[in-house]
Amino acid sequence: MDMEFELKALRTLISEKTQLCNQLKKELAMIKRLEEDSSDLFELEGSDTLGSQFCIIPRVDGAPNITNCPIQWYRVISGGTRELISGATKFTYAPEPFDVGRLLQAEIVLNSDKIIVQTDGPIENAAGLERYVDSLMRRTDIEFNVVVAHMNGKDYSSNSVHVLHIGKLRIKLRKGWSTKARESYSTTMKLCGSRGGGNAAARAVFWQARKGLSYTLAFETDRDRNAAIMIARKFASNCNVALTGPGNQFT
Repeated sequence: MDMEFELKALRTLISEKTQLCNQLKKELAMIKRLEEDSSDLFELEGSDTLGSQFCIIPRVDGAPNITNCPIQWYRVISGGTRELISGATKFTYAPEPFDVGRLLQAEIVLNSDKIIVQTDGPIENAAGLERYVDSLMRRTDIEFNVVVAHMNGKDYSSNSVHVLHIGKLRIKLRKGWSTKARESYSTTMKLCGSRGGGNAAARAVFWQARKGLSYTLAFETDRDRNAAIMIARKFASNCNVALTGPGNQFT
């Protein structure tokens, strides 16, 4: 009886091991198929329109976890050349005016493979944005309400409303009567959409007033954010300054 009991237990154990082995084989086969066709693992969620925000999401069940994988965003410029968007290394990216008319790509490094996801088409301008910019430029003072999210890369201590003044010769940030920054357009000034990810990226900008002084500013709307960037670049251009983000060039 003891021998029969042991044989029965052994058969049960073998059956369980066989089932587990078959399950592992199926999972390994699925992983192999995914690795062989890694280009279909992920896609971009979002609208190809200024004011939207893209997010890298899995396209299929069982896609690898890319939480700790390096990510880099690019814009595709003339001739198919890719321009690295410095600092855009998160799962999300919010297009800015400089991206209009261009494709955007995100490159994910998974193990030794590079997976590229791309927008369906070039980024389109937001409806009515040009008219809004034209109406603002007819004003004597062009000002926007903003909240300072970061100063020199660190969280800002206050959530109080500041005013960003976009002038023909300079940009000024103030809170009430207190001026926080006031800088003329120069080659050391940088201005672009926020590249740090987050839910508010479509409403935020990175502004380097000068070397050693930078802010991340959140606007009330994405329309205000994009209008401020466009107006500042127009005024800077009149001062013979190309106002771009870090690492960018006008082409």
